[in-house]
Amino acid sequence: MKLIDYKNVNVYQEEQLVLNNVNLQIEEGEFVYITGKVGTGKSSLLKTLYGELPISEGEAEVMGYDMTTLKQSRLPELRKKLGIIFQDFQLLTDRSVDANLRFVLKATGWKNKVDINQRISDVLQLVGMSTKGYKMPSELSGGEQQRIVIARAILNRPKLILADEPTGNLDLETGKQITELLMQICKAGSTVIIITHNMQLIEMYPGRMLKCEDHQLKEVSE
Repeated sequence: MKLIDYKNVNVYQEEQLVLNNVNLQIEEGEFVYITGKVGTGKSSLLKTLYGELPISEGEAEVMGYDMTTLKQSRLPELRKKLGIIFQDFQLLTDRSVDANLRFVLKATGWKNKVDINQRISDVLQLVGMSTKGYKMPSELSGGEQQRIVIARAILNRPKLILADEPTGNLDLETGKQITELLMQICKAGSTVIIITHNMQLIEMYPGRMLKCEDHQLKEVSE
C-alpha cells in the first residue's frame, strides 16, 4: 500500500520554488533516506508531508489524505497518524520524560490511566530508556533526549515516521544507535523517512536513497 504518492508536485518555501516536479511513491515498510546539500529542499519536502507547507501544484496524497485540498482544521487528524522526529528534540523542558509522553497521549485522545501508563512503559522499554521516566530533559544527554523523542513519535503506533536530521546533533556512535533503533522500528512495521547528510550512517544501515539536487528529487541507485 502506498503511504505517499506525489505526482508532479512543486514545493515552495516562501514563494521560492525549491523542488520542481517531484514524483515520489513510498510504500508501507520502506526505510528511506533523503540526502542533499543545505538549502536543496529536504526539510521543505518533509514539511509538505505533515502539512506545514501547503501544496498548490501537482497531486499529493499522504496516508490517504489529499494534501492539495486538506483543510487546516483536519491537519491534527493527519498528524496523529504520523510520528515526527525533530533534530532539536522539542521536548517540554518544564516536565519529566514521563509527563512529556503523558501530555502527548492525552492530547491525542487517550483517557484510560492504566492504558496510558502501559503505553509509556512499553515505548520507554523499546527505546532503551525504561529507567529514565522520572528525569527532566535537561538531565539527559543528547542521545538520550533523541531516544525520548523517538519514544514520543511512536506512542500512537504510526505507520509513517518522519525524521529530520535525527542524528545531526549527535556523535557518530550515538548516531549509529539512533539509526539502528529507527531501523528496528521500521522492521516492526512502520515506514521510516530520514533526512540526513551523514553518508557514513547510510553505508552502515542501507536503505532506499533519494537526493535533493538542482531543484529535483532524484532516486539514487545503490
